[in-house]
Amino acid sequence: MSRVLLKDVRPYGEGEPVDVLVDGEVIAEIGADLDTDADEIIQANGAVALPGFVDLHTHLREPGREDAETVETGSMAAALGGYTAVFAMANTDPVADNAVIVEHVWRRGREVGLVDVHPVGAVTVGLKGEKLAELGTMRRSVAEVRVFSDDGHCVHDPLIMRRALEYTKSFGGVVAQHAEEPRLTAGAQAHEGANAARLGLAGWPAPAEEAIVARDCLLAGHTGGTLHICHVSTEGTAEILRWWKSREANGRVSAEVTPHHLLLTDDRLATYDPINKVNPPLRTDADVLALRQALADGTVDCVATDHAPHAAQDKDCEWSAAKPGMLGLQTALGIVVQTMVRSGLLDWRGVARVMSERPAEIAGLTNQGRLVAAGEPANLVLVDPDAEWTVRAAELASLGENSPFEGMRLPGRVVATLLRGRITAHEGKVTR
Repeated sequence: MSRVLLKDVRPYGEGEPVDVLVDGEVIAEIGADLDTDADEIIQANGAVALPGFVDLHTHLREPGREDAETVETGSMAAALGGYTAVFAMANTDPVADNAVIVEHVWRRGREVGLVDVHPVGAVTVGLKGEKLAELGTMRRSVAEVRVFSDDGHCVHDPLIMRRALEYTKSFGGVVAQHAEEPRLTAGAQAHEGANAARLGLAGWPAPAEEAIVARDCLLAGHTGGTLHICHVSTEGTAEILRWWKSREANGRVSAEVTPHHLLLTDDRLATYDPINKVNPPLRTDADVLALRQALADGTVDCVATDHAPHAAQDKDCEWSAAKPGMLGLQTALGIVVQTMVRSGLLDWRGVARVMSERPAEIAGLTNQGRLVAAGEPANLVLVDPDAEWTVRAAELASLGENSPFEGMRLPGRVVATLLRGRITAHEGKVTR
């Protein structure tokens, strides 16, 4: 087993720089001026050391849309973004609603080996919302699926949602809901507000999300199941979650927010550029500020990228025909630093909480999101907190180039990522 020495790092950005010795898959020792033989040495120059990031919401597009992304290219983007584990959503072609597909995705992740790829199983057959998928079979497969979602589609039938919560409760599973009442969003193209009205775009009202969130919190409480709310986007949803969590009610409920919903607003619609089309849509300044506060105080548990690469033809077209979605894996850290750290809402311990510890806990990962301490798994990311870099979509690892952050100057740069003690990314390059 190899030994890696990380020189002059600051765990959680605290105290004076120390050295971290990684022996095999674990952190062997942390101390000042460690004098030891090592197979590899990274001179970190005071970089912040954090547990590797965990993304509960990634679209890797394989199988079916390998022109937009593959497990390999998505894994490269993840490693370069500081991630050591990602959850690959089920809306592939064919849909990941059975053991065959989730095992394929899991095996591809193992073959690439840059991050732990955990397939998310569909809640319903074909994402149609009519019949439960093979939840137990996917759980018992080699992929050991624990998170289930029809993301891209809401499980809108309350009886189906209840059954999913009850079924997954039996084996400790999680139902991740794309909260959207479809009868309120038919034909919707943007957040329902002044900007959409001025541009003539059909509006998506905030209550379409909030109504489903409220309903499903109640169903989780009734069944004792575990519910996770995907990509929270409105102030009202944050308030519902705050109310629910204050009740200490039966049933576990968690929620995620995307980097783009922490930074961007529907003011960007003025250009009619489909790069800004996303589901759920970009909202208002008030929503953005409320989501930042909710993330800071724990009402919203974690950051998830909803990394959604698309082929050029699916974005380089008129707004109504464009597919929703944005790249996120390589820019997530920078946006969290800009919106949450530099604003004083989170310190680096907080970043570890929302980007690593809580998502790992929600997903039931025992080897991710652990402390940066001797004896713990060496799933790590080193971050230069003072560095800034300019986003160039063409230079990102993803096959898609649909980044709304093109040309932005973002703070915080990933120096290196380690998966079980092996360097997977260093100085902007993937290592194998």
